[in-house]
Amino acid sequence: MNLDDARTPNERAAQARVVVIGGGIAGLVAALECAKVGMRVTLVEASAVLGGTIRGAELAGHTLDVGTQGFQARDGMVRELVDELGLGDEVVAPLAGTAWVAGLPGGAVAPMPAGGVLGIPANPFAAEVMRVVGSGGSWRAYVDRIRPVLTIGREHNLGRLVRSRMGAKVLDRLVAPVTRGVYGVNPDDIDVDLAAPGLNTGLTRTGSLSGAVAQMQGDDEAREAHVMGIRGGMLRLVAALEARLADLSVDVRVGVAAAGLLAPARAGGMWQVELVAVAEDSDDADDDTVRAGEEVVPNAPLEALAPLDADFVIVAVPEVVARGLLADELALGNAEVEAGQGTAEATESPIEVVTLVLDAAALDAAPHGPEVFAVAGATRATALIHETAKWPWLAEQLAADVAHRHVVRVTFGMVGEAPATAGLDLAGATAMAVAEASTMLGVPLTTQQVVASDRAIFSQARPAATIGHREQSAAVRAALARTPGVIAVGAWLAGSGLAQVIPDARAQAETVRQAALWGGNDAV
Repeated sequence: MNLDDARTPNERAAQARVVVIGGGIAGLVAALECAKVGMRVTLVEASAVLGGTIRGAELAGHTLDVGTQGFQARDGMVRELVDELGLGDEVVAPLAGTAWVAGLPGGAVAPMPAGGVLGIPANPFAAEVMRVVGSGGSWRAYVDRIRPVLTIGREHNLGRLVRSRMGAKVLDRLVAPVTRGVYGVNPDDIDVDLAAPGLNTGLTRTGSLSGAVAQMQGDDEAREAHVMGIRGGMLRLVAALEARLADLSVDVRVGVAAAGLLAPARAGGMWQVELVAVAEDSDDADDDTVRAGEEVVPNAPLEALAPLDADFVIVAVPEVVARGLLADELALGNAEVEAGQGTAEATESPIEVVTLVLDAAALDAAPHGPEVFAVAGATRATALIHETAKWPWLAEQLAADVAHRHVVRVTFGMVGEAPATAGLDLAGATAMAVAEASTMLGVPLTTQQVVASDRAIFSQARPAATIGHREQSAAVRAALARTPGVIAVGAWLAGSGLAQVIPDARAQAETVRQAALWGGNDAV
């Protein structure tokens, strides 16, 4: 039976063939949504494991998250998926603790002031603010209170807004460490209205930026979303998704990459996905490269496989790979490009996360809290998470085996800034991470204290709050809409973070479901 000949939604669903390219969280969620209604789904993933940025490693006898380690609980949609997969009772909150900022003058490290919005303080003369920006920085920030409010338009550039209202020290020592550490971008790349809805309105209403922050502190919906995790690690979410897909008879193939797409006009009326097998070659590709994500790994031998026919194709790989597969469909017109609504080049950047398992009694007291951000240029790392100071379940798990054992994750690089670890082997990256951790945590640490380490490389997509991201994403999807039967999902379109990727993948998969059940394969 042809899909267009099926008479009922059930018949159409049973006949619809969907190929999902990419087994990261976006691809897994999109596959689940399609399989729920009975569509025949095949998912291919180039690497040997599923999960994408949710990644784990066996270190010192424990399976640890070395990628995404939590989710923002802003709108509840991630939690909805977690509950659906039976993990609701395993959701846990991190220990309360103050983040610190490293790289202050003289190499000082200090607590981040509490209650700010994106690092912007409500009270410039608070003792914890003055400790970071100095008395001169606090007096400059106070000018915000007496300076006239912007009367023409709104300032969308976070960097310009903070710089003009509160000065360079607040921007460089408070705001930039947060945006670099949390979002992976500089403040000048952040859209104020997307990152902190209500801040511009509060500025107009209260007459100052600090006043707007104080107002937002009393608005529960405007506060920064709280991070939640899963007891045992985020890897459990991937395992639950994989099990659910198996229950729904989804054909999941790892070590299989999409080498190309043929549109229906060139492939006999259906989409055709050309496939190759990717064999990890330990002699030619080191572990760091093999774990590099959802794309074909370098130095790996490829073997052509039989292509797959599909009524619908969901492309769920990182941007550079997706653009290669969708080159014809993403040929944006000159007017769109000139209008800044699209880009012909990928905007993702590699970041590296080095996870250290250490035996260090000096870390028992969590000297600098659960997280440390860094002033730009002052350290080689952009951020650090003391995992055993953040997640009680992890601290308990490790303490049950060995006293004074800790897990620390050090992040290098950000969007547009190459990681300092680039080009190093695992030993070199580990040594650099130990040195950075010692500086940022304020305790002497040595490589002799390292029990095990892991180095993971990710493609860092721009956050949804980046200036121009929304317009570029809309332009890409408008271009894809001109080619029925293919959609794209993932962080490069939704914005980085599970709270953006999961709802977007669900929404895009719903367009495929609607097309399959009601509108034919030319409706998406």
